[in-house]
Amino acid sequence: MSLITTEKRGHIAILTLNRPEAMNALGAPGDGDQVAAACAAINADLDIRCVILTGAGRAFSAGGDVKAMKAREGAFSGNGPTIREGYRNNIHRVVRSIYGLEVPSIAAVNGAAIGLGCDVACMTDIRIAAADAKFGVTFLKLGLIPGDGGAWLLPRTIGMSRASELLFTGDVISAQQACEWGLVSQVVESDVLMTAAIAMAEKIAKQPPHALRLAKSLLKHGQTTSYDTLMEMSAASQAIIHLTEDHMEGVNALLEKRPAVFTGK
Repeated sequence: MSLITTEKRGHIAILTLNRPEAMNALGAPGDGDQVAAACAAINADLDIRCVILTGAGRAFSAGGDVKAMKAREGAFSGNGPTIREGYRNNIHRVVRSIYGLEVPSIAAVNGAAIGLGCDVACMTDIRIAAADAKFGVTFLKLGLIPGDGGAWLLPRTIGMSRASELLFTGDVISAQQACEWGLVSQVVESDVLMTAAIAMAEKIAKQPPHALRLAKSLLKHGQTTSYDTLMEMSAASQAIIHLTEDHMEGVNALLEKRPAVFTGK
């Protein structure tokens, strides 16, 4: 069974981790290739303006496949250098591809998001959680460290102190606590999770698509680059956007007191 499925609804793409019998565990051979292909297709489709990532069944993702770890199979097989390459060429491709989505992304966290699963959720721009969702970075409980980039991203998401608490204790926190910590932006009942995610995606998808992609790029680069570099990027990006028809549509719509209709031109 394919790890990931893609559904397109207008300007929205829905990516579903589709391994429900294993709580959407990740790390099987080919997982990185599948996620990379799905994300590359979205980046190449200029008609898509927002992505929703969710999980099939009762979990968002329970993280790495612990049974495969015990059996030392798949990405967890072989000697040290082989396992390193398994992370770099497979597991890292999963998280790099989601982080590399050029359009805004929303994680609709429908259940457990643990370990690698929590870090995958953090690779998205916005997270909405079902009331019964749970979050944890429980690598140390397995005698492991975050091998997927979570140690870089989690402190940028919730701050160093709370990221350290989650990692060092291995605690699993509720959706409500995750919301209080800023790990998710809102918590909704599980039966309306996708409705809420789609409603937000539709609001985002009404924005001008080229400006939307550039705005996301500036936000991401702003986390790591210098102020002066970002200012230069902002000026260059703005110069491009000023010449689009969508910019004129936005100006005219504001002056005419009507909703803008952006076409991507």
